Amino acid sequence: MDRKSADNLGRFVAPLLILAAVVLAGCASGPAYAPDRLIPPGDLSGVQARSTGDVDVAVAILTDEQAQSHFGVDLAAAGLQILWLRVTNRSSGTLWFIKSTLDPDYYPADEAAILVRKQISEDQQDELRQFFRNESIRHRMEAGMITEGFVFLPHAEGGRYIDIRLTGDAYESESKEGGVLELRFGFALPLPDGDFDYEKLDPSTTYAGMDLPDLDQDALRRELEQLPCCATDEDGQEDADPLNLVIVGDSANLLNSLSRCNWSFTHRITLASVGRMIGSALKNEPYPVAPVSSLYVFGRKQDFALQRARQSIAQRNHMRFWLAPFTYRGEQVWIGQVSRDIGIKVSTKSPSLTTHIIDPEVDLAREYLLHSLLAEGFVAELGFVKGSRPAPRENPAYNLTGDPYFSDGMRLVVILSPDPIPIADVRSMQWEQSAAPVAEGQSEEAKRYVRPVRTGTD
Repeated sequence: MDRKSADNLGRFVAPLLILAAVVLAGCASGPAYAPDRLIPPGDLSGVQARSTGDVDVAVAILTDEQAQSHFGVDLAAAGLQILWLRVTNRSSGTLWFIKSTLDPDYYPADEAAILVRKQISEDQQDELRQFFRNESIRHRMEAGMITEGFVFLPHAEGGRYIDIRLTGDAYESESKEGGVLELRFGFALPLPDGDFDYEKLDPSTTYAGMDLPDLDQDALRRELEQLPCCATDEDGQEDADPLNLVIVGDSANLLNSLSRCNWSFTHRITLASVGRMIGSALKNEPYPVAPVSSLYVFGRKQDFALQRARQSIAQRNHMRFWLAPFTYRGEQVWIGQVSRDIGIKVSTKSPSLTTHIIDPEVDLAREYLLHSLLAEGFVAELGFVKGSRPAPRENPAYNLTGDPYFSDGMRLVVILSPDPIPIADVRSMQWEQSAAPVAEGQSEEAKRYVRPVRTGTD
């Protein structure tokens, strides 16, 4: 190429390069990153607070819209949910916030910023990252100070249990001299979307105007033994799943305890939830808040239901609860049915034309619930009472949709503890003895794993 041609090409290319630079600069700058800070807790709903000694803790979950406004990006689209936390430390010692007990999968600020970085231009990402860092709650809670901020959590539906643990040197504590102090604050935070059954739960209206009897322990046992064996269909003509569970505690304590044990709230049966359930079944995907079909006790369908989902919608542990028309020592009594789903089948008895198949070993689901409550320390007293339907393996009972089940016919009775307690402090009502669920289905061959201790040979 001669010099003249090169000059002509340069005159042609130069404007294009300038135009490209202008366009790229415009793309890089984009709209200004402009988060609109909320002022918690005034701008938040559902704030809960608890106190222990000289320490107050308040928490709330931001809605997806609030989170987007405050942080200036769509966090829900990135699978993030935001917890607001405030700690008022009036004590004389420094406290430390242990985030991993809140959720082992929480996101540090920088990692959360990386998840949403594509929503803003490159030249604004440092600003976004710094904003996320500044808004994050500190780990260190200074004495005599109020510390507040946000935690980035994986997105959840329905509700979540918030376990706030603060540790530090044992200040002014006779029982913790020279040791380490741990303060625990538990909150069950609902995440309403308008479709959850618990959102319509109002125990104060269930028996409004009625003078409910308040029972002692002997009267409670008699009442529980006289209840129907099973839930029924809407007409009360056909027996459904066995009523194998009784929990004593007010509704807030019940939801708090079960949420802490990773039981999830459930959607009501609506066109949207049925459509999502069918889609999940066809794709073999999980639906952790899938609706639970209606069964009836005391002339009404369950007051609410909960579940622990598995890898697909066909697999879950689930339970239904009805508020009883009596109390025990001033506490609400909830009659329940718990079972494990192991599959899905077509059924004309369900509004969705499908229903779950229950595991016939229903006592295993009952024990699973008990163990989950014991593990988290929410059982103050427990016992077993007759009243459910005994069903040996050789003569099983059947539920409303024809699924067989086996049971020793006992109802698990749990008196909830409002605060976690050690298993060693759990008291027994000493009523009935339940069968060992694992041993129920084992053959004689399994006895080789149970043998006498022989001194000097074991």
